[in-house]
Amino acid sequence: MDSRSQAPYKSSSFSPATTRDEGGGRTREVDRNFSLGALRDKRDLPYGGSREQSISEEDEQEGGGDHGAARGGGEGPGSVGGGCCGEPDLAALSAEVDAFLAGQDEGTPVSVTEATLDRFASAVELLVASSEGAEEKWAVEAAAGEPPALLAAVTRIAALASALGKSPEGGGKHAAAVSRVTAVLHRAMAFVEEEFHALLEGPRVPRAGGEHEPDRCVLAPPDAAGRDEPAPPYPPETVDRLRAMADAMVAAGYVTECSQIFLVTRRNAFDAALRGLGYDKPNVDDVARMAWEALEAVIVTWTKAFRHAINVGLSTEHDLCARVFAGRHAAVGRGIFADLSRCVMLHMLSFTEAVATTKRAAEKLFKVLDMYEAVRDASPVIDAFLSADEPAGEHGRHTGLADLKSEVAAARSRLGESAAAIFRELESSIRADAGKQPVPGGAVHPLTRYVMNYLKYACEYNSTLEQVFREHHHGGDDGSDNPFAAQLMEVMELLHGNLEANSRLYKDPSLSNIFLMNNGRYMLQKIRGSAETNAMLGEAWARKQSTNLRQYHKNYQRDAWSRVLGLLRDDGVLTVKGHVQKPVLKERFKQFNAAMDEIHRTQGAWVVSDEQLQSELRVSIAAVVVPAYRSFLGRFAQHFSAGRQTEKYVKLSAEDLETIIDELFDGNATSMPRKKT
Repeated sequence: MDSRSQAPYKSSSFSPATTRDEGGGRTREVDRNFSLGALRDKRDLPYGGSREQSISEEDEQEGGGDHGAARGGGEGPGSVGGGCCGEPDLAALSAEVDAFLAGQDEGTPVSVTEATLDRFASAVELLVASSEGAEEKWAVEAAAGEPPALLAAVTRIAALASALGKSPEGGGKHAAAVSRVTAVLHRAMAFVEEEFHALLEGPRVPRAGGEHEPDRCVLAPPDAAGRDEPAPPYPPETVDRLRAMADAMVAAGYVTECSQIFLVTRRNAFDAALRGLGYDKPNVDDVARMAWEALEAVIVTWTKAFRHAINVGLSTEHDLCARVFAGRHAAVGRGIFADLSRCVMLHMLSFTEAVATTKRAAEKLFKVLDMYEAVRDASPVIDAFLSADEPAGEHGRHTGLADLKSEVAAARSRLGESAAAIFRELESSIRADAGKQPVPGGAVHPLTRYVMNYLKYACEYNSTLEQVFREHHHGGDDGSDNPFAAQLMEVMELLHGNLEANSRLYKDPSLSNIFLMNNGRYMLQKIRGSAETNAMLGEAWARKQSTNLRQYHKNYQRDAWSRVLGLLRDDGVLTVKGHVQKPVLKERFKQFNAAMDEIHRTQGAWVVSDEQLQSELRVSIAAVVVPAYRSFLGRFAQHFSAGRQTEKYVKLSAEDLETIIDELFDGNATSMPRKKT
């Protein structure tokens, strides 16, 4: 086993622990709240006072012959010793430490003196102290991409502390020096933790009021053109430094602290990016109390933020984890990413449950479907992460992504069930609409307008609704290839039955047919005006509706105009044995005039809002009635005396009749016009 793989006992600046000085004095408590906060800039020193003071005092002691000789005593064949004068030479001491470590690894132990241990610890502590405030302390060495000198020293002292814990050199007379090495290691790692955190947080920039707060490195939101291509959260050189620091922390046994710092910092950045998109984590308890207008706006924002999180945020974080925790530490990065993904997404998914459990209303369908599509589209993304993060031999190691996959599936099911139930509420609304008053003028029923516009928008989600009804079909097997199309047809049949029932509320059968024509024409135009709806219902339904409309038209002409046309026929009563029966003729004209006055007054108030249908009705009426009246006038008007008698009975010319017909169905009730002269 690698002698450097076992970490020494440690006290973390991030984990729930305290650091004590060697004299048993002060303890250091570190703020470990979720936001991490700003870690202390100064650490308690093992011997009290400043780092520089501690090191200087130790150098003076080691420079004094007796003390230095005492520490350097016991040297012999096979041992390595430290120098006794001047500042500690880190390079030389590192070589001695490396020889000791190599001997441990190879099974040929090499002794190390207490003086070497003490001087090496002092050299590392001096390097840490001198690194504070230095701008390039984390720069990677140019030669072969070697890590920064500070991290190399920290990694070496960590390996030394680990090796001493298993070596005879770590006990007995070297115990004090070993304790010194361990204390410096803790201090060095606390410094690295702070630097790691600060680098993750990003540069500090001045803010309003003169305060200095970390300018958190967040995920950039999509640009104005809508492309989800944000810049990486850190430049390459920063990622290199983070990777070097992470390598040192993990190698030193500080994997938990390193993981927690990275996880919390990146989660804060992730949340900040979502806030930049307008999503501010609504309280799920408030969702049930929201007015629909407010909730609708929140859903729009949630959907945008969720898609960004899945398609951009997680991919960015996955790439960052892979780059910072590369090589032999890749499993650490996979674990961090799994935990980060689960933490961020679970709160967003909880919002879907809150929406799905609100009171069902038809107007909520389309926003619920938007959420359903967003969650549905997240599944393959999560699957791809699972596949990428499960190399051979590591199956089941990180359950975060597997848990997230289950939560996504549950959220999809909740939303799908809610969408199916909302759509079925439309059917219930149609069944419950038992009108008691007819629509004035036979106009298009408000329910018809609502349902047809609703179905038009619903059919724009046809593939999604087909999925929803396949997954949440509660009825029996109707044999339909598309369960949503079958559901749509059921709605149309319900609406047709409702309109038939409403048409019977009219006392005038002619107006009943106008009502059915108006509504049937509206339905047909809405369907033919929407490619999606037309495709869902099919041409057979459109042909059937057209046939119904022609029948309504025929029924109207029969009911409204058959009596008028009967008055214009010579049925054997007007002419007897070649002689016109003038009293009967006078009565015919009186009845005709009264009938036309009634038609003009009543049908002028009827409403046919579709201009094409209105024109078709007027043309079809004029084509039958006007020629019949012209013929009637040509045969019988001459039997009245010119003057007052003609004016009394022949009140309308053929042109007057055409004018009356042209004024029907415009919603205006007026008196019959006077005869044109």
